[in-house]
Amino acid sequence: MDQIDSVVVGAGVVGLAAARALALQGQEVLVLESAGAIGTGTSSRNSEVIHAGIYYASGSLKAALCVQGKALLYAYCDQRGLPYRRCGKLIVATSSAELSALQTIRDRAVANGVQDLVLLTRDEACALEPALECVAALHSPSTGIVDSHALMLSLLGDIEQAAGLLALNSELLEVRLNAEPGPYPHVLTMADGTQLAVRQLINAAGLSAPALASRFGGLDGRYVPASWFAKGNYFILGGRAPFSHLIYPVPEAGGLGVHLTLDLGGQAKFGPDVQWVESAGDLQVNSERGQGFYAEVRKYWPGLPDGALQAGYAGIRPKISGPHEPAADFCIQGPREHGVPGLVNLFGIESPGLTSCLAIGEYVARLLTANVPNR
Repeated sequence: MDQIDSVVVGAGVVGLAAARALALQGQEVLVLESAGAIGTGTSSRNSEVIHAGIYYASGSLKAALCVQGKALLYAYCDQRGLPYRRCGKLIVATSSAELSALQTIRDRAVANGVQDLVLLTRDEACALEPALECVAALHSPSTGIVDSHALMLSLLGDIEQAAGLLALNSELLEVRLNAEPGPYPHVLTMADGTQLAVRQLINAAGLSAPALASRFGGLDGRYVPASWFAKGNYFILGGRAPFSHLIYPVPEAGGLGVHLTLDLGGQAKFGPDVQWVESAGDLQVNSERGQGFYAEVRKYWPGLPDGALQAGYAGIRPKISGPHEPAADFCIQGPREHGVPGLVNLFGIESPGLTSCLAIGEYVARLLTANVPNR
């Protein structure tokens, strides 16, 4: 049976970042991906926004890793020459009833270490974006957008340069934890029958992470959360948008509202909405949902023309909290949580997972360095 230091399951942006962090420590790393290419799941079906760290509860992993990850990601993109733009974002109140929400958001951002938010009057916001309608806005200058696929290719390049490996079309079927004595205790069985003995296993399988962990022989089931799938539909604007900033309404339950984001070519898209679904494979966009987008978007852009929205794409948020429940924090379990040396499970890595990826990678590496079970 072949032996290897570390196996990372999942070649999305978070799995690749974790594998990179381990490979840069000099570990022998193998990334297993069940699909035929990297980043085909949540990593390629999002808004590609570099978040500032505004919305998340103070003291949460989301807050800490987003703020740290934003700084790491901008620096990494600069070092590697990766495409990104620090375009900034306006969070808009479209009624006087939402003004208090802007102050709450600002206070939370400050508690998270985000010091650059500026409260704008209606006139100040409209001077930045003449097509905008609002009663006030928060300006986040450190919000940006990034080419997520270029980022993932760069992370993969770092892994391979450090002698790490990627195996595509490689489905992990079964894991037996602590099955063997010695330094490589965990036994992995692939769908093709191949077996590997590993010292460390990182479950970064995204939407499939809880289902995969439920098949880990030797892991107490109480450490595996339930899966919930919150679909986000995106609609593309036909023609060029009259905005240079990202435009976000005050957040709604389960998500950040139907917001306007831009890609690096200037194409505008609206979404995601929140649609709870039964399957992670439910990715078809129902064009009729676009009718509801018009009313939401026109709250801040009254000039949206009829018929301008075209069905785009959908993504699935890997939720570990369900409808009508408070949004869960990132759940990153190391040996101190579940008592299994050399195992890290990453659950519920939804937004701001892309922004946080490099910080998450470093966090995972630290958990495995400690690697001390606390039963």
